[in-house]
Amino acid sequence: MGDMANLFGTGRFAQPSGQEETADEAQEVADEAAEEVRRRIAADAGDVEAMSVLGAMLLRRGDFDGAETHLRAATAAGDRAAANNLGVLLHQRGYADEAAGWWRIAAVAGSAAAAHALGRHFRERGDEPAAEYWLCQSAEQGHVLGAYALADLLEHRGDAAGSERWMRAAAERGHREAAYRLARTLDRGAGPDRESADAPAAPAAEEAEQWYRQAAARGHRRAALHLGTILEKRGELKEAGRWYLTSAKDGEARAACALGFLLRDAGDVESAAVWWLRAAQDGDGNAANALGALHAERGETQTAERWYRAAMDAGDDNGAYNLGLLCAEQGRTTQAEQWYRRAAYAGHREASNALAILLLRGGDETGAEPWFSKAAEAGSVDAAFNLGILHAGRGEERAALRWYERAAAAGHTEAALQVGMARLRAGDEREAERFLRCAAGGGSAEAAYRLATVLDARRPPAPAHELGEPAHEKSECEEWYERAASQGHRRAQVRVGMLAAARGDVVDAARWYREAAEAGSRNGAFNLGLLLAREGSEPEAVVWWRRAADAGHGRAALRLALVCARRGELAEGQRWADRAVSLGPREVAERAARLRDALRQELSA
Repeated sequence: MGDMANLFGTGRFAQPSGQEETADEAQEVADEAAEEVRRRIAADAGDVEAMSVLGAMLLRRGDFDGAETHLRAATAAGDRAAANNLGVLLHQRGYADEAAGWWRIAAVAGSAAAAHALGRHFRERGDEPAAEYWLCQSAEQGHVLGAYALADLLEHRGDAAGSERWMRAAAERGHREAAYRLARTLDRGAGPDRESADAPAAPAAEEAEQWYRQAAARGHRRAALHLGTILEKRGELKEAGRWYLTSAKDGEARAACALGFLLRDAGDVESAAVWWLRAAQDGDGNAANALGALHAERGETQTAERWYRAAMDAGDDNGAYNLGLLCAEQGRTTQAEQWYRRAAYAGHREASNALAILLLRGGDETGAEPWFSKAAEAGSVDAAFNLGILHAGRGEERAALRWYERAAAAGHTEAALQVGMARLRAGDEREAERFLRCAAGGGSAEAAYRLATVLDARRPPAPAHELGEPAHEKSECEEWYERAASQGHRRAQVRVGMLAAARGDVVDAARWYREAAEAGSRNGAFNLGLLLAREGSEPEAVVWWRRAADAGHGRAALRLALVCARRGELAEGQRWADRAVSLGPREVAERAARLRDALRQELSA
């Protein structure tokens, strides 16, 4: 494109001036006038072909009276083209039945155009058998409009095979609407040969794309839109953008909207907004919603609300849903509920789910449940999960599990975790593992930890290694522990630390214990204290044991009591021993009680 512009700029391509164009038009008018004069002279001399051509020229010009005289004269002499054109003239004047009579004469004489016109006439009258007969006559003679009209008639009658055959014939002869409709048929997989054939769908898709290209190249804006969609899905964004632009410039609002999203994804938000505005002004609700979201992100809530209303007025239920979201973000709960209800009554499943959540937060559990159910039945995965939570809160475990399973089957990570946990409680370890793997693979740290514990319980004892053999090879359960730990799961961090300590990696163990402890894990703090004490850093160990004991860790309290006893801090030791007795577990409480009694005797001696 740039090269062409440069060539024009250098003058290497001559650019016609306005004067030259005017001269060309004047020359065409003069040539046409001269041709008309020649035809009139020949017609006056009795030349039938001249009469027919002159009548057609006058008909195109709109001189019906002059055209009719010459066309009737040529028709009387047996000219079939004149009979067809006379039919056209009479049809335009409102004499449909008389026009059909002349078309019939021309069609019987072999005029494909007249057969097409006669077929259209009978279809308008509702006489489909007669329409099919004459359109078939026209199509079989190679008349492209006849082939297209016949295909349209057969499609209306449900004859998919016949319709595709003639639609293809019309498309192959250059009919752009036929090319587009054939592409749509192939794109939907509605071709009769594809419903029962074993051929893969890919060839049909490729052929559909070819017909979209042909129709788009001939200026069919919807074909350009569909071609752009195919290319965008395939990742060919530049070419997709070109076809979207072509379609949008021809007035296709959906193409303008799609072009806007393509530009937004490329980082050009301002250009995207221009095309969204153009599409929204042409009545595209999706573009209006996109403009609303853009202004909402910028904090321009009034403008956003205006565009959401425009989307709603265009028949897009997302407009009402987005208005609900906007009101909810502003704390306008009553208005949010109204907009959610409007979208939900129109069948918007996410609005149904949002309305149910709003009602639930307001304490109306009875009102929320039907909306959750409606959204879930419409395919909302979040609503199915929320129904699971609702039933679980009532103690209805079976109903909860049923909804969790439904959400999990649709890929909901937390639902898969809940199903996995339920299977573990029921003792079905294999099925639990399957769901936990799904949830862990979806990013759930808790699922990764639970899966690791399941695998850890099955792991055989580590064999003794001989000299020269590798000391440790990570098992799958350790990998899952580490994944959960890296996501901030405190118990997983403690477990990873323990495994690192078991293989002698003190630095790694301390790192994981410290992360867990700083996140609030009392076990992490206790284990970090043990590690530091073994490494000779008892003062720092005491700091972490104190944190663990304050958080309710009995063993940490016992350790502090022992440290105080060694240091001679008997009263402090007795206090920590009392704390250990109250915290437990039993064996810790028993040891702490003996230590407390001993310290009490020392103090009273």
